[in-house]
Amino acid sequence: MKRLACCTLFLLVLAAGALAEGKEGGESEGHNELWKWANFAILAGGLGYVIGKNAGPFFAARSQSIRKEMVEADEARKNAEARAADVDRRLANLEAEIATLKSEAQHEARAETQRLTQHTAAEIAKIEAHAEQEIASAAKAARMELKRYAAELAVQLAEQKLRSRMTPDVEDALVQGFVRNLT
Repeated sequence: MKRLACCTLFLLVLAAGALAEGKEGGESEGHNELWKWANFAILAGGLGYVIGKNAGPFFAARSQSIRKEMVEADEARKNAEARAADVDRRLANLEAEIATLKSEAQHEARAETQRLTQHTAAEIAKIEAHAEQEIASAAKAARMELKRYAAELAVQLAEQKLRSRMTPDVEDALVQGFVRNLT
């Protein structure tokens, strides 16, 4: 309502100025200049009123919006710093984890090497024991074969000696001695 009254008053002043100008068409140029200044003052006052009335809330809203955006930007910066700190912490932990994994891998490699060495030594001992058993078995078989061969040779040699010493007279004497033993 107040705004409507101000606008009406403003239009009346403008209309009065326009009427006065139309009636005084022949008056001096200075009087015309006065009305121009009056019109300018009214226009400037009206613009000042409108700007003053609307500019305050506009700038207040704009200022509040800027503050809100600054708070949001600050929160975003803090979140980014927190994430950067988390990433830095993870990187620091990552280096420690890598060092731990390397240490564990080296320990496991040493343990595996030791286990393989022990397993190899056990396998070598088994192979040596088996080889010794095979050698002993082969030696025993060779001794038995040698004894058998020696016995065969001894029998053959004895047979040859007996045959060479056996004459028909000796044979007769042996047979008669055998028969005497039987009776």
